[in-house]
Amino acid sequence: MKLTRSSCSSWARSSWRSLAGTAARFPFTRRRLQEPPALWRIRTTVRDTPGRLAAVCAALAERDVNILSVQAHQLADAVVDEFLVSAPPSADLASAARRAGGTDTRIEAADAHDLVDVPTRVLKLAARAGADTTQLPFVLRELFGAGCAVRWLPARSSESADAARATTIRLADPDGGELVITRADLPFTPAERARARALVELSVRVTARTASDSWSVVLPDGAEAIIRRADRGDLAAVLAMHARCSPLTLRRRYHGGLEESPSRQLESLLATRFAYTLVAELPDGRVAAMGNLVLDGQLAEVALLVEDAWQGHRLGTVLTRRLLSFAADAGIDEVYALTQPDNAAMIALMRQSGLRVHSACENGALTLTGHLR
Repeated sequence: MKLTRSSCSSWARSSWRSLAGTAARFPFTRRRLQEPPALWRIRTTVRDTPGRLAAVCAALAERDVNILSVQAHQLADAVVDEFLVSAPPSADLASAARRAGGTDTRIEAADAHDLVDVPTRVLKLAARAGADTTQLPFVLRELFGAGCAVRWLPARSSESADAARATTIRLADPDGGELVITRADLPFTPAERARARALVELSVRVTARTASDSWSVVLPDGAEAIIRRADRGDLAAVLAMHARCSPLTLRRRYHGGLEESPSRQLESLLATRFAYTLVAELPDGRVAAMGNLVLDGQLAEVALLVEDAWQGHRLGTVLTRRLLSFAADAGIDEVYALTQPDNAAMIALMRQSGLRVHSACENGALTLTGHLR
């Protein structure tokens, strides 16, 4: 048979129509070719009866879902099944869980870090919590995911009225006050509550103040200072430093100024779980500078106060580098500093920190944001 250009074109058109018809009859084949799979976390509640977990797995398999891991959280009369799966974005995961009898189904995007099995991940978090109590809020937030919020309250107050809520965990803080963990619209299971309590207990038993909490530095003029972690025991020395600072220096640090009762504000700052505080201590015991890293959701604020007589001695540089080092170890992605546009010293500190810094000015306030990763 002799092939001509017209016969080849006719054959190609016929083959294309055949392939198009096959794709129309099998849409899932075409979708799999177009959509790369993504990682998802599925939580659904099922009756505590034999075969319920198998039914959910079968429903997911029908939608070409690859199940990577499964956890079962026992409730009083039901079970919360948690799946880590790989599936195309268009897969209707919630509908599949519903068909298998699942209720209160939650779907959220996951990432490669979730591929680590749960015991290994919890052990790594426990090691961080045991090494440093300041890591505890970061660890708890990482344990329960980005949708979780962790707050510290100085004492039980009217906010304790929500203690019985299923979406809240309240834990006594061994350093005083309490830790409040909340997650919108997603109740904590007994297993999750037990994990949170275990992390706090481990932090209490293992953590101790070590020599690594302090560093000796020699300043350009030959003076020596100790950079160390601060706590509520430093309140008197910190208050004395504030009294030696000029109104301009205090205004640049606190923007609107200190409260009428600065001791209460500073004690909260020194004691809170959400501030990693360092001070620069002189040989005579006076505090010449203070640096704070304050947790703010997924970010952290860097704040500095250097006594007027010690400005220009690079204390701010040393404190900033230590704060940023802690932020990186804690897994924080971004830090920011709030200051005034004419505060050349703070602007220079952030820009010389080695970070990629972006600035934005709004309502007379300058925000400097640095990306750690």
